[in-house]
Amino acid sequence: MVWRIGIDSGGTFTDVCLFNEEDGQVQIWKVSSTPDDPSRAIAQGIAEGMERVGITAEDVGYFGHGTTVGTNALIQHRGVKTGLITSDGFRDLLEIGRQKRPDLYDLQADKEPVLVARDLRLEVPERVHHDGSVETVLDETAVREAARALREGSAKSVAICFLYSFVRPEHEETARRIVEEEFPEAFVSTSNEVAPEFREYERMSTVAVNAYLGPVMQGYINRLATRVRELGLKVAPRLTQSNGGVIGIEAAAKFPTRTVLSGPSTGVVAAQDLARQTGITELITFDVGGTSSDVALLSGGKCKLVGESVVHGYPIKAPMLDIHTVGAGGGSIAAVDSGGLLKVGPRSAGAFPGPVCYDKGNEEPTVTDANVVLQTLNPTHLLGGRMEIDQGKAKAAIGRLADKLGMDVMDTAQGIISVVVANMARAIRLISVQRGHDPRDYTLTAFGGAGPLHAARLARELDMRRILVPLTPGIMCATGLLQTDLRADFATTSMTLLGTDSQATLATAYEGLEARAQEWFTAEAIPQDDRVVQRTVDVRYAGQNYEIAVEVPAGPVNVATIASIRTRFEEEHRRLYGFIAEHDPIQLVTFRVGATGLVAKAAFRRHPDAGPDASSAKIGQRDVWMPEAGGFTPCAIYDRAKLKPGNRIAGPAIIEQMDTTTIVLPDMMVTVEPHLNLILEFLS
Repeated sequence: MVWRIGIDSGGTFTDVCLFNEEDGQVQIWKVSSTPDDPSRAIAQGIAEGMERVGITAEDVGYFGHGTTVGTNALIQHRGVKTGLITSDGFRDLLEIGRQKRPDLYDLQADKEPVLVARDLRLEVPERVHHDGSVETVLDETAVREAARALREGSAKSVAICFLYSFVRPEHEETARRIVEEEFPEAFVSTSNEVAPEFREYERMSTVAVNAYLGPVMQGYINRLATRVRELGLKVAPRLTQSNGGVIGIEAAAKFPTRTVLSGPSTGVVAAQDLARQTGITELITFDVGGTSSDVALLSGGKCKLVGESVVHGYPIKAPMLDIHTVGAGGGSIAAVDSGGLLKVGPRSAGAFPGPVCYDKGNEEPTVTDANVVLQTLNPTHLLGGRMEIDQGKAKAAIGRLADKLGMDVMDTAQGIISVVVANMARAIRLISVQRGHDPRDYTLTAFGGAGPLHAARLARELDMRRILVPLTPGIMCATGLLQTDLRADFATTSMTLLGTDSQATLATAYEGLEARAQEWFTAEAIPQDDRVVQRTVDVRYAGQNYEIAVEVPAGPVNVATIASIRTRFEEEHRRLYGFIAEHDPIQLVTFRVGATGLVAKAAFRRHPDAGPDASSAKIGQRDVWMPEAGGFTPCAIYDRAKLKPGNRIAGPAIIEQMDTTTIVLPDMMVTVEPHLNLILEFLS
């Protein structure tokens, strides 16, 4: 068994990457996604991919999968009818939240709907204090009545969240047992196992999302497992988590909140490997698919891990790579808003009917249609000739939009690109400028089916001088699945002031967390030499509302450990906020341990230098609309598969491959590096 398969299931395409561990051979494949049941496209992609390389199911030793099933169900509110059992007085916490409007100055802004209807949010007598002492013992009879009421109310799933359950989980565990007795068919989720941390609203939101998505994820995983068995694969699928690691399908079904950034996280993992390959470690990743753009910042070749994020309006307490998403992709629909201005996204044409040029019934122009009209994309076909398209229909759709705007067709098409690039630039400024990073100090790493298509103009917008385009950018997330380790995260909240007398608290916290990590290593049968444990702690000045994650040195907790935490916290606080409060007490809040099980990874080879002449890769020429050159401009077309290390290409030019297209502006130079990645640089 020498082949490893990685599959990323997106909104428009399902990407397949096959890697041979013995000879380093890489094959990529794409099939249209099947939104009604993503497992159908996955099975099709696996079957076609194996046929393409001439292997059987017995040759496959690893199958990794990135999914958007949970994310899409949350976005589209297609989860199950969910009930909530909580402490007396807290049934409306999900609705009250933090009393924040989505947009401070938009009086018409709507909040996302509450996932649990009020009549299914039931209170029971119980109360635990912050120190773990019990004021009111759990009323088990009330829990039993609540479980029966939820069953009669046709709930499919039950979330249980009590105040301070992260300190004393016994009440929640008792409630779980009772609910499972009274309502055995329900999916039951407790806050102490999903998010054992302080902040009751975020913890309740997380367990509610987990319960809301649980049966959806379970159904999908059961269908996927069945299709995998039918294909004859002997390996169990591994699903990617939001933290950049993978877990087994049983854990993914139990904790769907851990997979809400499953797809985008693997692209960032692949970018981290790209940083190791090229030695370019300061990166901003730019992953553009059919419906969205995902951006992340890598410093020192690593993406920051955060303990909490707001995903489509819902706070989720789970370790996640620090990825920001905007609704700007190839399928984003362009329209005129109520003010008569051009707007692009977040609505998307998706996989079906897709952009107008796909000729599947959509009549609203998309970003892909604009690129087809401008001829930055091939005007006759996509996917290396496998998919014919209709430029005439795209031009007609943009023409209708142009009439509404009172503009020329080509100017309207270029306007669509300019608007979507502005949306993408705003996302990158959010993760860079607003967090104290200058994007000019970073290399823009473009991938996804539409990333390299827009990277040059985005880099110019942000004054970034260099762009890195990987070998297979359109299936980068699938490639990342072949670089992904097993990972689990453990946390406990125990507030204490930083000082010499806090050593015992730190030692006790990490002893317990690392014991849980070792239990997980054993359960996953990870060899001793492949076990990696990393400690962090969330730190703040006493009285602050939000914390900064700080790495904690390995080894015994001592005075040096305390000094290291203080120094690292102050350095990060100064970078983020521009100051430190020297005399204010520092508070430790949540202790975390990340457990990583290292796995064998796909390793991509270096190739010998072939010199600067790229003429053998030139396959033609076409006129491309480039306002930078004054309109339609003759552009040489290059076949990416024929480029060799050392080749150089001067813009304007277009580089085509099966999974994406790279645009090279007139004042740019492209160099092919030893791993066949493209480096684009502005000359002026």
